[in-house]
Amino acid sequence: MNESKSKSKLTTTFDKKIILRAVVDSLRKLNPKTLVRNPVMFVVEVVAVISTYVVVREIVIRHASLFNIQITFWLWITVLFANFAEAIAEGRGKAQAEALKRARSETVARKMQDGKEVKTNANDLRKDDVVVCEAGDVIPADGLVIEGIASVDESAITGESAPVIRESGEERNAVTGGTKVLSDRILIRITAEPGGTFLDRIISLVEGAKRLKTPNEIALTILLSALTIVFLLAVATFPSFMQYSANASGVSVSQYMTLPILASLLVCLIPTTIGGLLSAIGISGMDRLIRKNVIATSGRAAEAAGDVDVLLLDKTGTITLGNRMATDFLPAPGVTVQRLADAAQLSSLADETPEGRSIVVLAKEKYGLRAKEIRDAGATFIPFSAQTKMSGVEIPATDGIGPRSIRKGSGEAIKKYVAELRNAFPQSVQRTLDEIARQGSTPLVVVENEEVLGIVQLKDIVKGGIKERFAQLRKMGIKTVMITGDNALTAAAIAAEAGVDDFIAEAKPEDKLGRIRAEQSEGHLVGMIGDGTNDAPALAQADVGIAMNSGTQAAREAGNMVDLDSNPTKLIEVVETGKKLLMTRGALTTFSIANDVSKYFAIIPAMTATLYAFGKPYGPLAALNIMSLGSPQSAILSAVMFNAIIIILLVPLALRGVKYRPVGASAVLRRNLWIYGVGGLIAPFIGIKLIDILVNALKLV
Repeated sequence: MNESKSKSKLTTTFDKKIILRAVVDSLRKLNPKTLVRNPVMFVVEVVAVISTYVVVREIVIRHASLFNIQITFWLWITVLFANFAEAIAEGRGKAQAEALKRARSETVARKMQDGKEVKTNANDLRKDDVVVCEAGDVIPADGLVIEGIASVDESAITGESAPVIRESGEERNAVTGGTKVLSDRILIRITAEPGGTFLDRIISLVEGAKRLKTPNEIALTILLSALTIVFLLAVATFPSFMQYSANASGVSVSQYMTLPILASLLVCLIPTTIGGLLSAIGISGMDRLIRKNVIATSGRAAEAAGDVDVLLLDKTGTITLGNRMATDFLPAPGVTVQRLADAAQLSSLADETPEGRSIVVLAKEKYGLRAKEIRDAGATFIPFSAQTKMSGVEIPATDGIGPRSIRKGSGEAIKKYVAELRNAFPQSVQRTLDEIARQGSTPLVVVENEEVLGIVQLKDIVKGGIKERFAQLRKMGIKTVMITGDNALTAAAIAAEAGVDDFIAEAKPEDKLGRIRAEQSEGHLVGMIGDGTNDAPALAQADVGIAMNSGTQAAREAGNMVDLDSNPTKLIEVVETGKKLLMTRGALTTFSIANDVSKYFAIIPAMTATLYAFGKPYGPLAALNIMSLGSPQSAILSAVMFNAIIIILLVPLALRGVKYRPVGASAVLRRNLWIYGVGGLIAPFIGIKLIDILVNALKLV
């Protein structure tokens, strides 16, 4: 999708309707059965319930504490803000899913039954049913075209308005439910049961209903749960330690050992920031792929993309433009370049291939030659054929100019043609042929009336900026391997120009599969993109296999991602998106842990104030009171308020992700430590101090 579309989709993340829905959903997510999937926030909810019980009991006995009420309020706000972060991440997906559901529920299918058409609801179709679709019909479900050919509008799925051709056969016969037939008539055999169509998968993914936690996310959840258990035990034993110290000193500490204060201590110690944002980060990572028109079958595939360190890319359409273009005219000795260009242009006037059109354009732009209308002069065009490997034109004599017989074709074909005319093939032209082949280009030889005029050099143009992108990938530690069916000489030349690290020439399906297995056996994670049935084994073997939506059903089922745009270069963007997901999770985890360290300097001195921190003479923990907060109560309240507010302030960063930079892992780690580590230490000092000033100014304690 183009950049403007991506930007418009980003802005809808904070749409008014999405925010209102997120507010309602954040309340629904308070259900313990839902929240237990997030152990950190589940613990916060439990202590909020306990604190609420204490406050209600105080109100009943008419001894309510404003301080305890405020603590309880901010504990609930912490849980709600965490739920809101997840709900806002799901919001855009739910809005998109509802639109897709409406389109599907309104679709009527024309099912073929006993040779007759029977109208039925699209949801009632079963696998192997046959339906007929004509111009204006919406394709009711995923299937394969078994008869006919039609132009299909896939914009409902891909977002692109340009129609595509779908026809019976092997390569372009897959159609997707929800797309629209624009012309002609086709018969489709349904290939999916209800609930298992491509559209159903999209709906489930954008809703987040079937988002499974990835291995890294599970590992991080276990770590956060372990830290929560450790701090839970620490807080549980804290009153006993304080009571022992109080008994020894004769000072009462009961006012700082209340359940709401202990709840505040626990919530400030456990990693609530990353715990509250973890789900939002994962959902937004999947959403960023969807905005790039890539559907991942699981979060694991999206995450694996961030860890990929070997990329296998097809040459044609990915590294090069895919069409060989004329780049130069190389005349034989004694022949002017204008004469060669003129003959080559004439022989290409009826050639509708990209190569033929490029020859006409090059002759016009480089030498000012204009395409001539020679059909009226009785010219006969000889089309290209696989047998002759030549094309050309026969022009009868006119106005004293003799007849012209022009041929254009491969070196071997023209040498054979010249030999049949009992003429010699110039050695100088042969040397030029060999040199062009070594450069990785394709030569076409032009001959007129038995005379070899020279060579048209064709080149598969390397895409602009692709070399710089490969250099960026190399900085990130990613190895690029080009796959091509070209011979080794041509492959080596293009590989050098594109800047890939390695290449596979004259590649067959088993070569791709073998290379992937070899890389994986060495501990590498491999990504690949493909569209054909012959790519299916390699797509299934790759850690990240992206099948193009325009490809075969076998390829789409083998891969763990589908590119709706069918853009071969999308693999690079997917890797960048995966890395952005991992970088965002790492950055916010670093920030959260550093953040918690700073809170100790606010809440621990406050809770131990009467024993160690405050009073005269100052106790040994007075050195920890570096923020010089107004009072123990304001310090505790300020820390709890900051703990809740920081979650909502980080929601935009969790949704948009950390800015991607193509650098190595060590550089990313250093950057995270400086920005999010040091920043995580400093932010609470500033935030808690400002909140403390406001709390004391408003006399909230």
